[in-house]
Amino acid sequence: MRGAGTVALSLGICLCAGQLVGVSPASAAAAAPITAAAVSAKVKPVVTTKFSTRKVKYGAKVKVTAKYINPTNGKVVTSGTVRLQAYRKGKWVNQATKNLGKSGSVALTMAPKVSGYLRAVYAGSAKFTSLAGGKTYVSVTPKVSAASGNKIINEARKHVGSLYKFGAAGPSRFDCSGYTMYVYRKTTGKKLPHKANSQQKYGKAVAKGSKQIGDLVVFRNGSYGYHAGIYAGSGYMYDSPHTGARVSKRKMIGSNYVVRRLA
Repeated sequence: MRGAGTVALSLGICLCAGQLVGVSPASAAAAAPITAAAVSAKVKPVVTTKFSTRKVKYGAKVKVTAKYINPTNGKVVTSGTVRLQAYRKGKWVNQATKNLGKSGSVALTMAPKVSGYLRAVYAGSAKFTSLAGGKTYVSVTPKVSAASGNKIINEARKHVGSLYKFGAAGPSRFDCSGYTMYVYRKTTGKKLPHKANSQQKYGKAVAKGSKQIGDLVVFRNGSYGYHAGIYAGSGYMYDSPHTGARVSKRKMIGSNYVVRRLA
């Protein structure tokens, strides 16, 4: 059987000189021992993440800036490591790492080779918990290998001087779409229709500013494709232009055209 003192303490009262004296709950709480968990409690920081771009060309860099704030006082977090991660083949893979400094922010860069999600991850410190920032999808424009582009251009160059002939598709005479049809079949194995308007629907659409050597270019009147050629770089193309002309490399004229990638 417990003594009266033990019972009194459990009820939040004490015995003084034979009298019962009440002890307030606040006083009892103040007297409670401080646990190790209370001492070691960490704060979850707040992060602001910015991406320099969400669409890049193959080989170009993406800059990810992350800033961390202590929500209890509004001050920046100045300690801990931040990792830039990319989601690849079902898992997050580290790409770059930096330590936080006085500014509370870091700028991490990488040159992604494929499209996918990126995120910044704070590893935590003695005062702050770890934190994974939100993921953002970054699209990468595929690269045409130099070998593929050069192979196409080398074949296109072989036929310089061949006479234009309506309805012809090689090997010695061509019309415009017959020429592109012949070159791409020889170099890539792709079978294009013998009509410029139909060819603009084949391959992968590419922005004009991202066109590369070996890409198919189809000039249009409105949305109708009336002429096809092969991009040779620096604003030039190989094509078989019209009756009385020959296959040649010449300056591209006009801005109403689409680019398709077949390599």
